[in-house]
Amino acid sequence: MIRTRVCDLLGIRYPIALGGLGGGHTRPELVAAVSEAGGFGAQGCHQLSAAQIHDAAAAIRDRTTKPFAFNFLMFLFDEDGFAAALKEKPDAIALAWPRPDQDLKRAIGRAHDVGAKVTLMAGGVPEAEAGVAAGADVIIAQGTEGGGHVGWMATMALAPMVVDAVAPVPVLVAGGIADGRGLAAALALGADGVLLGTRFLASSEAPLHEKFKQAIVQSDGHDTVLTEIPDIAAGVVWPGAMSRAKRNGFIERWAGREWTLRQRQTEVLAHIQAARKVGDVNDTPLSFGQDAGLIKDILPAGEIVRRIAKEAEDILSKRLPALIK
Repeated sequence: MIRTRVCDLLGIRYPIALGGLGGGHTRPELVAAVSEAGGFGAQGCHQLSAAQIHDAAAAIRDRTTKPFAFNFLMFLFDEDGFAAALKEKPDAIALAWPRPDQDLKRAIGRAHDVGAKVTLMAGGVPEAEAGVAAGADVIIAQGTEGGGHVGWMATMALAPMVVDAVAPVPVLVAGGIADGRGLAAALALGADGVLLGTRFLASSEAPLHEKFKQAIVQSDGHDTVLTEIPDIAAGVVWPGAMSRAKRNGFIERWAGREWTLRQRQTEVLAHIQAARKVGDVNDTPLSFGQDAGLIKDILPAGEIVRRIAKEAEDILSKRLPALIK
């Protein structure tokens, strides 16, 4: 069985973590399923009230006694929500996308005060180093292949750069990983595990319309684009991030017409919300990573965790040693 420093630090069986998946794409059923299977579940807290965070913690703990995290987008920091999460004393607080002027050290210190570990997502070495200086226990090196909000550097180059820069702090790798080959590769690059988003969106427990899940399964991995259009439509500006989304009719309609989209943002957002309810894959932003081309089925989240772990173990114990003569 694969066991790394992250397993010991977070109290988990497998070095496989669920991304926070902001925008309502995580729910207690998914978080608990990942944790119960031996991975590390994370409940996205973006847009959740303090009461909803309390309810989410209770629902997760009703389903598992295993460790989990609460995930927060720092640039949209909500004091009431953060305080509510700390009150629940999760095993970890997962932070992402802080603005340069935010007091990251104070936020991490508050999490440590309640006994929680802290992970910080970073799309570059400077952000990773700043996170370690502020006290983060784990750095997540996120490559641009991932879905949703990402930076510009590819995982293969970024991961070892971050590993070298923040040693001995453990690193998880995110972006473009959907199977055991990705986990084995991350370990070969010096990381201590992986964090997945798109693969868990295509799970039974994910609160995503079934048509959206099928779009992930049907993707060939070449049908995404980095764009600001989903954020313009949502009326939210992410600091230093682009959004990787399916290159569908919605994206193509507004490409080159972003100024018009800004003028009509309220109207378009209402249209998006209606389209999402019926699972219109072509007429709403749909975020997923290039690794969608590796995803061929919709599985229970626990089965995904176990399958990835088994695939990686087989690669590391059988295939790779056989190459050494």
